[in-house]
Amino acid sequence: MSYAEVYDAWKSDPDGFWMKAAEAIDWDKKPSKALFDENAPEYEWFADGMVNTCWNAVDRHVENGRGDQTAIIYDSPITGTRKSISYVMLRNRVAQLAGALRAKGVEKGDRVIIYMPMIPEALEAMLACARLGAIHSVVFGGFAAHELAVRVDDAKPKCIIAASCGIEPGRIVHYKPLLDGALAQSEHQPDFCVILQREQEVAHLEEGRDVNWHGFQYGVEPADCVPVEGNHPAYILYTSGTTGQPKGVVRPPAATWSR
Repeated sequence: MSYAEVYDAWKSDPDGFWMKAAEAIDWDKKPSKALFDENAPEYEWFADGMVNTCWNAVDRHVENGRGDQTAIIYDSPITGTRKSISYVMLRNRVAQLAGALRAKGVEKGDRVIIYMPMIPEALEAMLACARLGAIHSVVFGGFAAHELAVRVDDAKPKCIIAASCGIEPGRIVHYKPLLDGALAQSEHQPDFCVILQREQEVAHLEEGRDVNWHGFQYGVEPADCVPVEGNHPAYILYTSGTTGQPKGVVRPPAATWSR
């Protein structure tokens, strides 16, 4: 279809257009309509449907016979690392991580801050949260301790997932001391922090609060996908805060997928 045809289809039947778009993903319970405008101007999309973002991003491809196809290509010009992760490998890793988070008490509706560099484990953390119906918030890795503390106090995460460090040209960015500094400033304290120890720097773990990314996954049962409402928050993305207090933009899973 041309752009004009797509536009005309939307214009003639907006709700039908988005309901058709919603057929592109798997639903545990299909929505009765696309736009819920009863509380306008506070609109909701696919509010009575049930869906899981992780299932649609990962599991359904495994179930449809594409498990051996590549899901992630990681190519780091800084470390020279290049690797590919298949859908089945990704599904297994995410389910295991989600199971470990669940065993520590993370469940639907809980917030989780992710403070990591652009590595595959960051994607795995996002998907693991989505698998459980938890709401993740990605904070730029290496962000100053005060700015991280502001976001911790706003989101009130049950858990923070972080890497020990980030790697930039000519230097290592020490993430863990920044995280420790943020939690020394914030009023809210997470129940626990998960730390991915990178080979370039092994960080000190605070006893009783910090757990090792690999260690806390040992012996746990992998988690299945938890269906959530179409208007359930999927993630919180904070504005820069250049014009005042950072504002958390909340996105639901169904609206994200349909667009």
